[in-house]
Order: sequence, then structure tokens, then C-alpha cells
Amino acid sequence: MSGIAVWAASGRGSTGRSHSSRKRSWWVLVRSWVAGVAVLAGLTVPLAVPTPAAAQTGTFAYVANRGSDTVSVIDDATNTVVDTITVGDSPEGVVLTPDNARAYVSNSGDDTVSVIDTATNTVITTIPVPDGPHTLAASPDGARVYVTNFFGATVSVIDTATNTVIDTITVGDGPTGVVVTPNNARVYVANFNDDTVSVIDTATNTVIDTITVGIDPEGVAVTPDGARVYVTNNGSDTVSVIDTATNTVITTIPVGDAPGLLAVTPDGARVYVANSGDDTVSVISTATNTVITTIPVGDAPEGVAVTPDGARVYVTNANAASVSVISTATNTVVATIPVGTDPQSVAIGGEERTPTRLTLKLEKKKDKGKDTLEGAGGGKGHTLKAKLTAEGLPLEGRTIDFTTDSILLCTETTDSRGKATCKLSRQKDSDTCYTATFAGDDAYEPSSATVCRNDHDDNSEELDLSNFSDLAQAAMASAGSHG
Repeated sequence: MSGIAVWAASGRGSTGRSHSSRKRSWWVLVRSWVAGVAVLAGLTVPLAVPTPAAAQTGTFAYVANRGSDTVSVIDDATNTVVDTITVGDSPEGVVLTPDNARAYVSNSGDDTVSVIDTATNTVITTIPVPDGPHTLAASPDGARVYVTNFFGATVSVIDTATNTVIDTITVGDGPTGVVVTPNNARVYVANFNDDTVSVIDTATNTVIDTITVGIDPEGVAVTPDGARVYVTNNGSDTVSVIDTATNTVITTIPVGDAPGLLAVTPDGARVYVANSGDDTVSVISTATNTVITTIPVGDAPEGVAVTPDGARVYVTNANAASVSVISTATNTVVATIPVGTDPQSVAIGGEERTPTRLTLKLEKKKDKGKDTLEGAGGGKGHTLKAKLTAEGLPLEGRTIDFTTDSILLCTETTDSRGKATCKLSRQKDSDTCYTATFAGDDAYEPSSATVCRNDHDDNSEELDLSNFSDLAQAAMASAGSHG
């Protein structure tokens, strides 16, 4: 779950793409000024590190906004920015630890890494690193964070227990993307300026192999089984596929213009690639290693990350100051979220929401309930009874909406038994269907149930149509009664 964005700096002149060249020119102009300020200000002193607090409930996306020196926090349940955190100068990369308790942000303008406590969304310490920190990756055990330093041609190894750099590894020229294999044994680093990928042994923190790939390699992602590493080649508009057993390129996939960042879905079936040159995302099938669809997004897409449940992909649009949200079911953009200036990378963390089950019955009821609006439609003293559960246990304090034909009848809150009732005050039609809906929240998935009343069959009043099997039984019962 890294989904880390990288900056496409190019030292090749004519071989760099237009978007990469734009970034490179900007960087060169400010770099000498930043260096002068660093000499005057000295290194940032790490703050005291408090005991980790509990991570947030739900799924959140952290977006590094290079132009505004901030990180936007997006709530995946609502697709809205719920917090904005000030970090260092020109944040490029962001990664979350596996427990989602910390977010590490590389600040390319002042050669630091900001550490964010995700429970409070505050910076708790700042770590000095070498020249041009770019992209980050966290080890699966959460013990280490690896940071590529573009101008230093190195990778810094941060101990997350002490938040200090414990080792510095020399790699290729212009390291950008970085990823750790699921077994924690290897780190793969894309070297933008020499068209290679360095392979690091995590036991010794040494480079054990160097793999030649395409022109200007930038992003790196690994499949969940660790068998394949996908590398974007910004200068040749391709993705190289590396077999990790042999550390050789086994195929090369044409994608869009100036591919930068990429992310693999949790099931390993798809790879989403941001093409900053043509404002698209290429979707690769890992079974065939071919592009199966191309999705238009915002201006200059950079960072890519997939939600833990694999349902959505978040893509940062650098020139649009926004994030596109893609549904993986339809491969279409379903939301666009305004964020800070020049968003680069995005990382998503959080536990998968727990599935819920909602059942609904229509009964002749004498218990208390909330009356519906006059003439809204109902069932002559009948009552809708809903029950919401998760993993077989009742959910208390959740809001249930009762509707018919998209008309809101009433809104109730579940009690300690997970139950909510809605009394129907008037009858509109002999054949009427009602729906109860739980919209979901940060911890629980949405669910709904429908029940239909048929005056030709009194037994249908208590028929639960909350799943397909009940629907099928209802259809057969209706056919029999009219036969």
C-alpha cells in the first residue's frame, strides 16, 4: 500500500518529457536558494517523539502538495478533505506505515522527512536526510522507511522506532521510485538518470544487483506475491516487468505519454499507471501484461494509490490541484477532490470496512414508531422493522433511512439490538415496496434491504427481500398466487 508519487527530474535534456522538464527547471531555479537558507538555518532538530496514539478509524488518503508545503488528508468515506497539515519545503513523497499510525513525508526543498502522527494529524518530528529526498517506502514490518535522495544518488534507511537515519546506501544516478518486497528481503530503486533499477538486500543494506530497464525509470511497484516488479519508463512511454526470481526484464508494456507513478491492486490483478504527458491512467492486466483500458483524468496526473479494499484508485493531478477518484469496478472517474497546490504523491491507509447486513420486515405493529408524512404512502397501521448487523452482531446508534419510490418516509437510529422501526400511517397502493438503507461510515460498509406488500397475499407482509434468494422466493410465490 505505498502508492508513492515521484518527481520526474531529468538530467538528459532532449530525452526528457515536457512535464518532467518543467519540474526540472523549477527545481534548478530554487535549489541554490534553498541551500543558502539551509546553511544559515542549520539542520532541523528532531522533536520529542510521543508514545504512538491509536490510528484513525476508517480509510484516509494523504496527499503531498508540493506547491503549498502541505499534506491534505482525505476521508475515503466522503471523498472530502478533512485536514491539512503543514510540513517541510516542497513535499514530494508520502508513505504510511503498515499500522497506519505514522505518515512519512519527504521534503525535497529542505532535505528533510516530516513524521506525522495520524491519530492527531500533527508533525511530531523532522528527520534530516541527504540531498533531494524524493520517494519513500515502508517495510512490511514497519521497522524501516527507505527514502531515495535524487541528488545524492543514495537511499536513506530510517529506523521508525527512533526516527533516525541508521544507514545510507549508494545506488544509481537520480534515484526516484522505491518499493520493498512483501517478504521484506529486497528493495527495488528506480534510477532516473542511468536507466537502471538497483536491488538492495535489506539484511546487509547493500546493492546486490542492477537491472537495465527503459529510458528515465521513475515509478516502482511490486505485486502482492512479490513475483513481479513493475517499473515506469518516463522517457520511453513504457512499463518494464521484472521477474524478481531472476531480476531480469521479462516484458515491456507500451502505455501513455510520460508515465510516472503506478500502483498494484491488492488482489494483484491490475496495475494503474499515471501518464502525466497525456492526462490519462493506463490499466494493465497482470495476467496478460497488456493495457486493457485507458482512463482520462485531470491535468498532469502524478501519484497513484489504491484503497485497501481495491474498490477505488486515487490519482493526484499536479496542474489541476485535485485528486481523481476512479472506481475499479467501472474504471471511470467517480469523484474529483480539490486539494493543495501541485499535488504529487498520495498514500492510502486504513482497515477495510466491515461488511454489514440489513434485514427488513413489514408487520402489523402496535409498538411505537415515528409517523410518516401525510400521504407519503404506507400500510394502514403497519410497521417497517429493520435490523442492522455486522459479523452477526447488532450495530447500535446507526442511522437507517426508510423510503418508498425514492420518497423518504422516516429516519431512525438503531437501538442496542440493532433494530429500527418506522410506523406507516397511510396506505397508498395495494402493491408497495419499501427500502431501508444504512449509508455506511468509516468502520462499516453500507447495506440495504427491500420488502414488498401485496394485498392479494397476506403472508407477503413479513417477507424479507434483503437478498437474492428471498427475491426469487417472492417471485415464485407471486406466480403461484396469480396462476
